[in-house]
Amino acid sequence: MNRTTLSKEVKISGKGLHTGNTIDIVIKPSETLGIKFIRTDLDPLVTINADAGHVTNTQRSTTLGKGDVTISTVEHILAAFAGKGISNAIIEVNGPEIPILDGSALPFVKMINDAGITTLEEEIEPFIITETITLKNEDTGSEIIAMPSDNFEVQVIIDFSNENVAEQTASLVNLSDFETEVANCRTFVFTNELEALIDANLIKGGDLGNALVVAEKGMTQQKLDALADKLGVDKIPLPENGILSKKTLFHANEMARHKLLDVIGDLSLLGKPIQGKIIAIKPGHKINTEFATLLKQKSIEQKRLKGKPNYDPTIDPIKDVEAIKAMLPHRYPFLMVDKIIEMSPNHVVGIKNVTFNEGLFQGHFPGNAVFPGVLQMEALAQTGGILALSTVEDPHNWDTYFLKMDGVKFKNKVVPGDTLILKMELLSPIRRGIIQMKGTAYVGNKLVSEGELTAQIVKRTDA
Repeated sequence: MNRTTLSKEVKISGKGLHTGNTIDIVIKPSETLGIKFIRTDLDPLVTINADAGHVTNTQRSTTLGKGDVTISTVEHILAAFAGKGISNAIIEVNGPEIPILDGSALPFVKMINDAGITTLEEEIEPFIITETITLKNEDTGSEIIAMPSDNFEVQVIIDFSNENVAEQTASLVNLSDFETEVANCRTFVFTNELEALIDANLIKGGDLGNALVVAEKGMTQQKLDALADKLGVDKIPLPENGILSKKTLFHANEMARHKLLDVIGDLSLLGKPIQGKIIAIKPGHKINTEFATLLKQKSIEQKRLKGKPNYDPTIDPIKDVEAIKAMLPHRYPFLMVDKIIEMSPNHVVGIKNVTFNEGLFQGHFPGNAVFPGVLQMEALAQTGGILALSTVEDPHNWDTYFLKMDGVKFKNKVVPGDTLILKMELLSPIRRGIIQMKGTAYVGNKLVSEGELTAQIVKRTDA
């Protein structure tokens, strides 16, 4: 998929949830990778990337920071970008938080619609969930699970043991429905949390126009009036459903849908779209952003292992050890390839089973058996030799000789019991018997060694 940005600059102003101050933001198109926040009220300006590595606080909102400079309540605008598929943008803000507006992502979605969307030439690779990934907080019972799926979908389950909310679920199976099904869902708070938030000098900009207030069990009109006095707001009657707001609920499960909105916004801190199903049980900003960090680590690992061959030992090989012996002159104790599992005109994949019975482990090293890195290169070279020799009619009459090795790196230790997956790829066509190949060796999901190998195949009568 291609990266996208806004077609023109858009502006909006509103109160900050925590400071209560009026804050102006300007969203600008950008061809620079990612979403970037810029604090324009500071000299010099400070830029903070929307990245999980910049999360500094998750109390009541997600806060990003660089040094002593922070920007909080970023989750709603990030959810709007993710929901509309915006990957690149600059957000200029003249204060320490994004304005709360109506407590949802809808105002930001409308800004994006007003600006229009421009598709850029540069592509962005999604993070594809290939295995189940789980993060659980045993203390809170919060849990997030990512599973393979053909597209991005989210399911949220909340349970506050509150008679006015209780258990709710919400699902989004198509991101194109974000604007109509999720974007307008407002943030919420429970009455028993309000005093603590006030005492913590937070929610100065909060009101019934930008948040749903959920009454706790035992809330009476008298208690509600006392709370209104402390907040400095007009007294209002306690509704039958126990949910205080200037507007009625947009959805029966609006609280669960808002949590889903937060999950989308927080997970966008991964920095790329997700292809997979997310199940979030009792989510919050802390576990959301921790999961974004975990996904980022998995994404880096996935990118590093891109192109790693899949090895299923139950599938018959293309060439077994006897077929290999018919092509290579190597014999015990120096035959380093047990079978070939893939081969095309441009690549070959071999397998080397490392066992303690190999004589080299008597001296490398006593009490600390390690398969030598140079023999990993030899195993790669022999694997590459199978590909090179498959181009001649009588491979048993040819030998393969090393000419040079470049960029060789040893990443992880190989020990008895490991199975080496040896991949060799042609870097250029074979000419006059000269073969240049890129070699990578894996054990499981670990890259253990790599290098560029150059060799020459020579007919024995010419050697």
